[in-house]
Amino acid sequence: MPVDPLKLMLPPAWEEMPFFAQMQELEGIPVINIHLWFDRKLTTEDHLTFSRSPLLSVYADMSTTCKEYASSEKSMLMLIFAPCSPLAGSDINWIGKPDEEIVAATMVELERLFPLEIAADGSKAKLLKSAVVKTPRSVYAAIPGRNKFRPSQETPVGNFVLAGDFTSQKFLGSMEGAVLSGKLAAEVVADKASGGVSRGVKVVQQSIVEKCAQAKARVSSPVPAAR
Repeated sequence: MPVDPLKLMLPPAWEEMPFFAQMQELEGIPVINIHLWFDRKLTTEDHLTFSRSPLLSVYADMSTTCKEYASSEKSMLMLIFAPCSPLAGSDINWIGKPDEEIVAATMVELERLFPLEIAADGSKAKLLKSAVVKTPRSVYAAIPGRNKFRPSQETPVGNFVLAGDFTSQKFLGSMEGAVLSGKLAAEVVADKASGGVSRGVKVVQQSIVEKCAQAKARVSSPVPAAR
């Protein structure tokens, strides 16, 4: 599961442990998914395409790449509108904009990507309908200095193993990272079940350890008696 809901579900006793406390340094970024239906078939490839647009990171023509949407007459584009907030590197907080404005900006970008087939004024391929899905907390923000706070799949809690693209592995927040984290988590389970030696628990940054110790000291300090 994503790191933000996981942080909300942690038992209070675990929140005080440095291993889990380090996840507070990881924060999900907003992402917008856009679905666009057109009245004709566009010239697209049979795979996910990385875009040259500064607003649209990747897109795919689902009518070509996915049998559930298969059509030889019309196209249905699914796009990732990102970055869409200052946290992710955008100058504009797009996730706070109305859907109509987001779709209009997308159409302008598509006119650049498909100059022979799409025009923002609708004079070429016509937009039949659209859907905008906003996810306020998606993959964690891969900003400088965050990687060291990504926890290992093995945890200090017995029989509790983590999987998720935010955990420690070579990929950033992505499907590849999610799959690899699941494989590494399965290896931890297999190693423990067979009595083998696992990768172990990743060392937590000293700054987190000290912060947890200070917080625990404040809680345990006796309250002065009132005079």
